[in-house]
Amino acid sequence: MFKEYKNFDATGLAELLNKKEIKPSELLDEAIFQTEILDPLINAIPQKHFELAKQQLESKLGKPFHGVPFLLKDLHASLKGTITSDGSRLNEKNIAKFTDTLTQRCLDSGLVIFGKTNSPEFGLTVTTEPVLHGPTRNPWNLDYSAGGSSGGAAAAVAAGIIPMAQATDGGGSIRIPASCCGLVGLKPTRARTPRGPAVFEGWAGQSIAHCVSVSVRDSALLLDATAGAEVGSPYHAPYQENSFVSALELNPKSLKIAYIVPDFVALDPEVNAVMKKTINLLEGLGHKIENQTINLPFEEMMNTIANIISSSMANKIDEVEKEMNITVDNSLLENVSLQMQKNGRDVLAKDYIQAVKTNHKIGYEVEKMFADYDVLLSPVLAKPPVKIGEINLNTTDFKDYQEKLMAYTPFTGIFNQSGHPSISLPLYRSDKNLPIGSMFTAAFGNESLLFGLAKQLEDAEPWLGAIKEMRTNLS
Repeated sequence: MFKEYKNFDATGLAELLNKKEIKPSELLDEAIFQTEILDPLINAIPQKHFELAKQQLESKLGKPFHGVPFLLKDLHASLKGTITSDGSRLNEKNIAKFTDTLTQRCLDSGLVIFGKTNSPEFGLTVTTEPVLHGPTRNPWNLDYSAGGSSGGAAAAVAAGIIPMAQATDGGGSIRIPASCCGLVGLKPTRARTPRGPAVFEGWAGQSIAHCVSVSVRDSALLLDATAGAEVGSPYHAPYQENSFVSALELNPKSLKIAYIVPDFVALDPEVNAVMKKTINLLEGLGHKIENQTINLPFEEMMNTIANIISSSMANKIDEVEKEMNITVDNSLLENVSLQMQKNGRDVLAKDYIQAVKTNHKIGYEVEKMFADYDVLLSPVLAKPPVKIGEINLNTTDFKDYQEKLMAYTPFTGIFNQSGHPSISLPLYRSDKNLPIGSMFTAAFGNESLLFGLAKQLEDAEPWLGAIKEMRTNLS
């Protein structure tokens, strides 16, 4: 037993390993032990690869995360010989024939992968409650959702099974669970991390992979280890001259920050209170905050998201139907997924092209903001975390589902469409002690500024103490 395990972030564990104060096998044993104790409570890790992880324990000294336990997301991620179900009964026996580029970069960084975390079906929603694996629960309160679609990752990290886990974000799926579970969640710039070699982009470039973590420095160090173009990638994010870890020392001064909440968004009073605290904290650090709007065609944006995601889903599901010689129904797919397949088949080529053009227009409008402002600020979510069952991907009331989705998550998807880097920080909590994230967005390619500001805020308003207290209550 390593009793101090939960006191360390991933960087701290790597430092202990490199000093030989603990062995990689001991860390893996601790992660497995925590999984066996905590996962029955939160249901975060449906795919467990313990024996495979033990084969990864050969010496990786000198690697940034030498011997640190890690979890992939059970969505898209391919680790040869293991199942990637995408949270769907349709793919529950889908065994990867290769290891994808990002997973290999994680392994090359020294991480030891011992399982995959729960995801809603095909990552399609903002909670994690797939029919296949059941709901992932929020460690802060087990009656509440851990968010989605990287809910399993966020719950596992918040509970203390590991300090950092892979997450992906096509419409908020890193930042939303980070907000719900009180973690750091960076969505990098479009194409900052690799997606290939089988498929090089998701949802017309809206989807990007990185992590959720307890510390800012873990996020920066992992991005240093995994970022960069891969062979065959059609485009890539701007080149970074300096490391992301070096950006932690920026300590930015007198930033001009635009606070953006559209008039049509109804903010929950507790979210509004958290944002006022965040603004006061920023002003106390010497930054200037102004209320502002972005000139965006919101109705057109919603049609764009629907066309891109539904046509992508139709393509994906139709391919599986053809390969398996079946016709899917609710015994294999949840109802919203089936509806999206149906909708996607009706999207014309010209509609898809127009959707991509709209995303580029959104990127232009967002980027123009950075001529006048250094950073954009908004809540991650319009409400505190919702209860389990409140947003249901298997519903047949599609209008109710869409209305709940829009009322809960009106902010995050904008920056998937625009491609800008955006981060959720766990500065404050609700009256019920549920985390409420604050979201910061920077110019295209400027994750460094976000890391510098995030580290400044982490030092000014540390959140690890609240996480440790929650973990004590959970166990």
